[in-house]
Order: sequence, then structure tokens, then C-alpha cells
Amino acid sequence: MGRVVFMFPGQGAQYVGMGKDFYDEFPCSREIFDKANEVLDIDVKKLCFEENEDINITEYTQAAMVTASVAILKKVEEMGLKPDITAGLSLGEYCALVAADVMTFEDAVKVVRQRGILMQDTVPAGEGAMSAVLGMKKEAIETVLADAEGVVTIANYNCPGQIVISGETEAVKKAGEALKEAGARRVLPLKVSGPFHSPMLKPAGDKLFEVLSDVEVKDPVIPYVANTTAEFITSKDSVKELLGKQVSSSVCWEQSIEKMIEDGADTFVEIGPGKTLCGFMRKINRNVKAINIAKVEDLEKIKEILGC
Repeated sequence: MGRVVFMFPGQGAQYVGMGKDFYDEFPCSREIFDKANEVLDIDVKKLCFEENEDINITEYTQAAMVTASVAILKKVEEMGLKPDITAGLSLGEYCALVAADVMTFEDAVKVVRQRGILMQDTVPAGEGAMSAVLGMKKEAIETVLADAEGVVTIANYNCPGQIVISGETEAVKKAGEALKEAGARRVLPLKVSGPFHSPMLKPAGDKLFEVLSDVEVKDPVIPYVANTTAEFITSKDSVKELLGKQVSSSVCWEQSIEKMIEDGADTFVEIGPGKTLCGFMRKINRNVKAINIAKVEDLEKIKEILGC
């Protein structure tokens, strides 16, 4: 076996009931949910386990996702599987930082609680939008956006054939029309509460950097790959700056995966709700192993990797 990557999903993978089977069965996972409830001003257990509308509202979603993902992570670690690299899609980068021992869980969940509020409240409702562009190469999309009027940029390089654009509502709409004329198979408006990962969110990133100023970060025990650069981070020096920029910068996920494969990674373990990242992996590179751990029964896959 080559190098093992722990990768963590971002916002959008959440669902009611996420992490509950881990909470019910494993003390190490229960401890994470209990800690979240202790340090936050919201009931994360209720948010994750009981039917509610708030779970899909950004200011609540982010803390819930990080809690559920780290709760699953702790059980995976307890089983003896350790990563050589970590990475996370957008919000998931905070879970990667916890896994790399850069930030404590308590600090991470408090920061993402503020991150969610800032991302939701910075741009007034209706002024920003996001759309998924399907079936078009990233270079062609970049060319079309270079001539677009208003603020519209690439928010996510998810995988070949799936790019997300973000910016001013009208600019995103017109860019979508231009992209379809230029050959995009489909352009799908997304149900989001803001133009995430666009320059419109820079004020949120600046305020988030202020929030991070009081948070202790350490040199990664294992390297992680940053969203904004798709490069390995091995020192704490740039962590806070990168997290501040990440809110308004493109998420270079496809490039991050390619970078890790170049470095010898051949086993990718998606830890957290859903299996979005494993879906992306099938389009990025089918020659590496990708598994997802979202339910207790998924832990059997860990035993297969460990050979037990």
C-alpha cells in the first residue's frame, strides 16, 4: 500500500441523522458531539440527529458537518488507520487540520461556527449566486469568464466535467448562458445562501482572519494540502492566512487530488457524511482506491485496508 489520504467533505453533504450511529456506539465519537455542545451556542446533537430546517442553513451547517466528520474520524483513528496526508473540500479543510493536529477540535468547531455566520451574512440575500457547470473543460470555462461582465469567477474545481461558478446574481446568470452557448452540457443554479468562494466574500475572509488571530495553530504532524494553492503545507506559518483567503478564493480540489497522487498517494479515505468526494475521485483518477466512511457499517472497509 502506498500513501493514505484522509479527505473530508464540505457543505452540501449534510443530512439529518449524520453521525448518530457513531454517537450511539462509540465513546470516542460521543465525546466529540459532547464537546461541540459544550463550546458552542447551539445544540449540535439536536441539529444533527433530529428533524429540523436549520441543518441546511449555512450558519448552522458548518459546525454540524465538522462535528459529525471529526466524530467519525476519531473512530477511524482508534481502529489504527493513520493518514500520510490530509485534505478537505472547503469547510472540510478544518477537519483536515484537526486530523493533522494543527488545530484542536474545540477551536476548529468554534471557528467554523463564526465562518458560517460570516459567509451567510456578508452578502445580502439575492445579490449573489452559484451554478454548477457540467461537461466543459476548465480552460474553456476560464476563457468565457474572462469576458464576462460583473463579478463571476470559478468557485470550485471539483473534477473533470464539474466546475462551480460564483458571483453576482446577474453576472452568474449571464455567464451561465454564455457557457451553454460555448458548449457546456448543463448549467445548474445551486440552492445556496451566498456567492461562496468568490471575491464578494473577501470581507468575510478578512473578519475570519481576525477570528483566527486568537486561535493556536501548530505545525502539521502530517502534511495537509491547502484548497487555495493545491500545495502541501508543512508549517503553521501560512495556515491562518490561507484559511482567511479560502473563503473568497477558488477551491482547487481536482488539482489537490492530482498533487497527492503525484506524491505517491494511492488510497483515499473519505471521512464524513455522504460520498461526494469518492464520486469526484472516479472522474479524476480511477487508478487509485477511494472509499467512504459515513456509517458504522462502512468501518469494515477500514479493516480491509488494515488487513484484519
